[in-house]
This record gives sequence, C-alpha cells and structure tokens, in this order.
Amino acid sequence: MLKKLAERVYYMPHYSETDRPALGFISGDTISLIVDAGNSPAHANDFLNLVQEVDHSKQRFVAITHWHWDHIFGIETMGLPTISHEETKKVIDHLKTLEWDDASLDARVESGEEIEFCRDMIKREMPTRDHLVLKSPNITFSDKMEIDLGGITCVIDHVGGEHAKDSSIVYVPEEKIMFLADCLYQDFYSGDWSYDLHQFKTLVEKIKQYEVNTYVLGHQDPHSREELWKFLDEIISIGEIVGDEMDLEEAITKFTDVRKSTPTEDQREFIENFINGNQKRIGA
Repeated sequence: MLKKLAERVYYMPHYSETDRPALGFISGDTISLIVDAGNSPAHANDFLNLVQEVDHSKQRFVAITHWHWDHIFGIETMGLPTISHEETKKVIDHLKTLEWDDASLDARVESGEEIEFCRDMIKREMPTRDHLVLKSPNITFSDKMEIDLGGITCVIDHVGGEHAKDSSIVYVPEEKIMFLADCLYQDFYSGDWSYDLHQFKTLVEKIKQYEVNTYVLGHQDPHSREELWKFLDEIISIGEIVGDEMDLEEAITKFTDVRKSTPTEDQREFIENFINGNQKRIGA
C-alpha cells in the first residue's frame, strides 16, 4: 500500500523478502516526482498502480538515488523521464552491457563482480529475467538540482557515501521530509561489510545541513529526526571507540571498558563493520 507522510508526500514501504526498497512519491500541481524505480518490472507496476489513486499532476519524473539493481530495474517499466547523478548513469550504462540470466549472475559472483546476497534476491524477485530491459537515465546532474513541482519543491543532492559513491538524497523542504535511500548503509561490494569512520562522519555532516523531521530509508521504516540522530550518534560513537583498532576482540574489550557493558548483537555488528573498514583502509 501507499502510505502518506504529508499532504503531497507518500511512500511505498520496503519489502525485505525480495529486497524491494521503499519508493517515494511527491505530488505537485504540475509535476510529480517518483523516488527510485523499483527492483523489477513487477515492483514498478505495483507502485504505479498505487500512484494512480493519488496523482493528479500532468507530468511525472523519476529520480534515481544510486545505481544498485534494486533501485533501477523498474526504470523501463516506469516509462518516464529519469533523473540521476552523472556517475549513476555511467554505472547503469555499464550494467546494460551485462547478461542477467542465472549462469551470468553466478559467474559474476564467482569473479567478485557481484555479491551473493544481490544475486539471490534478484533470482527471488525475478525467477526469470527474459523480460528485463535496463534503461539509462535521460537527465543527469553533477552536484545538486532543484525542481519546482508546482506548490512543492524537491532538491536532489549528491551526498556520496560508502554504500554507493553516487548516492543522492531527495529533500522536500516544504514538508521537511528527506528520502535517504541507502546512503547511510555499509559498503558491502568490496569484501566484508564495512564502515570508515571519517567517510561516515563526512556523509552525516552533509545530511545534517538540511532541516528534516522525517527520514525515509531504503530498507527500513521511516525515522523521526530524534530516532535517526540517536541511531547515527550511536554508530559514530562505536566508530570512535573502535578507533584504528584492527583486532575484533581488542575492539570489544575497548567497548566494554568504555560502556561498562558487553555489546549487544547490533553493537557488535557495528564494531565488526569498523574493524573491517580499518583493515580495508590499511590494505588499500
């Protein structure tokens, strides 16, 4: 179902079983903006059918937040003018040259070009991919762009981050709503899932510049400002405790000494993420 965040702002919740991310919709008087195109033609169609119930604008555009498959495989089905950062388009142009049958996906996992999680989710969402056509965005920007939709505005800002260096956010200033997509998530395409503390802090500072009451993340339920910043402060605090530590057990000991408690399962995962980030940085 389509859930309402504000008078003109909606989202379709994420669905973890097949890694469908949350999709956004901002309805203007003359133009409407869709945030991300979905992870399959079926996902895109499901979303468009819901949009028909609330959209009265004359023209629609799609904004792509980053190149990962679950945000772009529905572009062709959307059939709309599509906006992305210039680096997003470059990667999609490359993805268009690839084959997406089972054997090709398996081969790319074997070579390290693809990861098992994405391959398995692609197969689960689309058991066959004979109908899959990838399409590149037609409009690109290099830094930031603003769109007047008629009565409401959207800002699309390239913020980068470890999850995907081309990541962009979509901000609706009139409603103080931000679609973050996946920019805050870990790097999982270069070995073990990881965070680099400096890069994460840099990303967080970019996001902090905006006045936001509600954040929509790609694979979580929306967060209030208080909820998100409590979450981000916790990640940064764990990263600062880990510091330059390369050994997991030593990092856990440091955490226990500082917090006077053993880490929870989630806290331990973040500790591991920063350890992995340190190891990648040293090995680079």
